[in-house]
Amino acid sequence: MSEQIPASRRILVADDDPAILRLITAILEKEGYTVVPARDGREAYRLLQTDSDFLACVFDVMMPNIQGPELVRHMKSERRLRKIPVMMMTAEQNPKLSSDSFAAGAVVFLPKPFTTSQLQVMLRMLISKAQGA
Repeated sequence: MSEQIPASRRILVADDDPAILRLITAILEKEGYTVVPARDGREAYRLLQTDSDFLACVFDVMMPNIQGPELVRHMKSERRLRKIPVMMMTAEQNPKLSSDSFAAGAVVFLPKPFTTSQLQVMLRMLISKAQGA
């Protein structure tokens, strides 16, 4: 039986761009978090079906199969997932995407491209929300 990593350090990250997924994973791991990666919205959805033990989630807005806002709406409809805060990110310049993300229930929104420090600041906001600050 594998040792369970405490929820307090696990973050689900979903992005269909492998380079972005690697970058976010590297930054979050350097911050001391354990990343559970998903290559698209459907994979993230499947992970959430079986595991609600996440401190936070980071989703790309535009992904194949299931998009970020749809994932967030799903999470908000399930009691066991409702309290997990979500960061949305996108390279799209359409302001409607950020308003859709917030309307779905996202806590913070990060435009791509982003710097390491921008991600760290947004992550801190997200984590403080997770801890009820």
